[in-house]
Amino acid sequence: MTDRQSRLPSEARALVTGASTGIGRELARVFAQHGHPLVLVARNGPRLHQLADELREQYKVAVDVLIKDLSLATTASELFQELNQKSLSINILVNNAGLDVYGDFVDTDWAEELRLLQVNLLTLTQLTKLLLKDMRAQGYGRILNLGSTGSFIPSPLNAVYSATKAYVLSFSEAVAEELRGSGVTITVLCPGVTRSEFHQRAGMERIRLLRFGVMEAGVVAEAGYQALMAGRRVVVPGWINQIQVLAARLLPSSVMTRIAKVMNTYRIRTVRHLCKRNSLSRWMLKFTTACNRLLGGDTSASSSKTLSALM
Repeated sequence: MTDRQSRLPSEARALVTGASTGIGRELARVFAQHGHPLVLVARNGPRLHQLADELREQYKVAVDVLIKDLSLATTASELFQELNQKSLSINILVNNAGLDVYGDFVDTDWAEELRLLQVNLLTLTQLTKLLLKDMRAQGYGRILNLGSTGSFIPSPLNAVYSATKAYVLSFSEAVAEELRGSGVTITVLCPGVTRSEFHQRAGMERIRLLRFGVMEAGVVAEAGYQALMAGRRVVVPGWINQIQVLAARLLPSSVMTRIAKVMNTYRIRTVRHLCKRNSLSRWMLKFTTACNRLLGGDTSASSSKTLSALM
């Protein structure tokens, strides 16, 4: 039996990190729709519990909630110990949690980038190592790691983030090959720009360039789930994103890097403009201070942190 043909038991439990918002939230919903019991992990306790209640009510699946800060170096091992203490065996690992920092690398906040590296790279790698051993021993399992179209393209003004996503792609494909024939597969989901709450509330959807190619989180999540269950190694959802990845493989890296810089510069300027022009809702008031700093040309510290949240 090949890895793609290996079947997970109907009660296969999925652990989803970063499940409180965005693609992670939609991935949790897709797994629940297909009857999988869940372990949801994120920092935002209220949103996570709200989602868990919705999934239990709508899909009648067991949902456990673990409130964890994945930017701490000790979290992966603590999470693994807690799973063992609660006898929660994990057959499907979804490393969705991620952070982002925008701005010139020389100006961005190193403390924020350390948190990014811990979440996007170190915690993902450690959780994979900790949970993979049991999967291989039992002869079945699935791991879904979140990459990005940035996995294929160096991204000025988003340099550290895109570098971590390139690592996720390389690491996942290499370990997937090591696991060939074991019944365990690793899939990398590489979406492009995905619609967020900020896009909708800040009016970014009215800007044609920022609207072009943006995908719904639910569509991205479904594509990731189907590819994971089929044992595919890499999935890039959306034809526009697929063209970008193809171009990255055909064109010189210097050309794609310049294009990425132009796009990221436009996005950052657009956020500054919207922060200045829009009448901010209560939901956006907590970003006011950072917006003011951005308008003054400061892309360091809190400014880069807030761009991460906004975008």
